[in-house]
Amino acid sequence: MMMLRRRACYIKGDVMCTMLLLLLFSLLLYVRQVLLSSGWDKPAWRLGILRPTSSSRTLLGTNRVRVAQESQPYAVSPSAPQLPPCQHKSKRPQPKPKAQSKSKGKSKSRQKKVTPTKTAGAPLPTLPLFDFAGYLREKDNRNFHLLIDQPKKCQVGGSERGGESRELYMLIAVKSVAADFDKRQVVRRTWGKEGRSIRTVFLLGVPRNVTALPLWDQLLTYESQTFEDILLWDFEDTFFNLTLKETHFLEWINHTCPSVRFIFKGDADVYVNVENILEMLQGAKSDEDLFIGDIIVNARPIRRRTSKYYVPEFVYGNALYPSYAGGGGFVMSGYTARRLSASCQQVELFPIDDVFLGMCLQLIGIKPSRHQGFRTFGIPRPSAAPHLQTFDPCFYRDLMVVHSLSVPQIWLMWNLLHDPTLKCHNRTRPTSGTFRWRTGDSRGEEETDYDEKGVFVTHD
Repeated sequence: MMMLRRRACYIKGDVMCTMLLLLLFSLLLYVRQVLLSSGWDKPAWRLGILRPTSSSRTLLGTNRVRVAQESQPYAVSPSAPQLPPCQHKSKRPQPKPKAQSKSKGKSKSRQKKVTPTKTAGAPLPTLPLFDFAGYLREKDNRNFHLLIDQPKKCQVGGSERGGESRELYMLIAVKSVAADFDKRQVVRRTWGKEGRSIRTVFLLGVPRNVTALPLWDQLLTYESQTFEDILLWDFEDTFFNLTLKETHFLEWINHTCPSVRFIFKGDADVYVNVENILEMLQGAKSDEDLFIGDIIVNARPIRRRTSKYYVPEFVYGNALYPSYAGGGGFVMSGYTARRLSASCQQVELFPIDDVFLGMCLQLIGIKPSRHQGFRTFGIPRPSAAPHLQTFDPCFYRDLMVVHSLSVPQIWLMWNLLHDPTLKCHNRTRPTSGTFRWRTGDSRGEEETDYDEKGVFVTHD
């Protein structure tokens, strides 16, 4: 009996040992499976790379911007499988991956992680288009060298009583850039053609992107030798550096053309009736203040960052700009130009050249005059004459300056207006006056943009 009990105890001990070994073996298998799923083995690591989960992208170091760019052509859906990043660049069609059973919670979590990355790389629309802080740091650097000069431009041949040289009656100064040779050429052949007492110069700076115009300096040198009308300074020719072009031109007038009687200054994309300007100046005194153009008063600074004319409050904090002339074109006497040259040296540089010149006028107490013949904001189509075509020459004949015309349009208008068979009826003389922005509290008026418009604008 005792032997049977001992044998039974041995059997129970063997069974318990066997069960314990089985339990330990199962535990080892479980631990190994956990280690394999966590990426400790090479085959499992390769599997993690091919799987389109966000955790594998994190291990690969893929940034959020790249994920956003790769996910844009594909719609994100909880039910549709996502392709791995490498398949987005492949030109061959790839086989669809096998469907894998995913829990509803994992699909939602993946969608939440991928969807926000679409907007992570999008540009912010409120970023300023210009480095105003850098502009304020560099604004005191206002003296630049003249690379191409025309020292004899204002010398007029012939002589009058006493053997004295005849004074230059009008100097035409046109703002231009190096690449716009076609615009300069059409001006030379049309309204900017030089006469006995009229001379023309083009104001330029150094191109910002010199690689876009190879050998630009040699081209301008040849152009200057051929036409003798290029003035080139060594500052960058950018929109906010037009103020430097203004101040350096006034200094050049003081030094090279101190006796010029009148000056027309404008853009290269305008059509100018020089004959009408000369007729307007009959009887005007060149030794008195005179400043005529498309004068704008009560204009408010543009605070919209996307605007070309955006100016933040830390650059200009006042609510209104001083009265200024639209940059398409204006006329001033030589006396006023010499006074402006001195006053502009006392005014801090401002990134918008038209407003800057208005500040200089305000400093010396000159009130500019507006003439309706200067249309720097386009021409309103008259409601009483809807039959007028866009380029009806009779509509332009009494105007002084029309802004925003292309090279073919300037050439066409010049030939139409100088056609000897042209006949116009009801000739009217444009009147002068002062243009004012309507004062009010509407947001639309505050955000009025001063950008160039077409030849015709909508009639209200």
